[in-house]
Amino acid sequence: MSTVLSDAQIQTALQQLPGWRTSGNTIERVFQFASFLQAMEFVNHIAEAAEAVNHHPDILINYNKVTLALVSHDSGGVTQRDVKMAARINELAPG
Repeated sequence: MSTVLSDAQIQTALQQLPGWRTSGNTIERVFQFASFLQAMEFVNHIAEAAEAVNHHPDILINYNKVTLALVSHDSGGVTQRDVKMAARINELAPG
């Protein structure tokens, strides 16, 4: 189990994670694509990356919009694992 970050630590981390914001006890980001198929391709890339590190985001797909939320459920809040996964997701996001 990982240590839950304080609100100040989360805000500091978010400064290095463009597009991410806090939402309740998670950090989340919304991505928009030109089509449903592009959104699904992105989700599939995220799924592969999440499996590789065994840390899975909550994913909401609304046609061409993908909302990803990260929280370490076993710890009860945002941890460094979530920050690292958010950074990896940003790397996978198209231009």
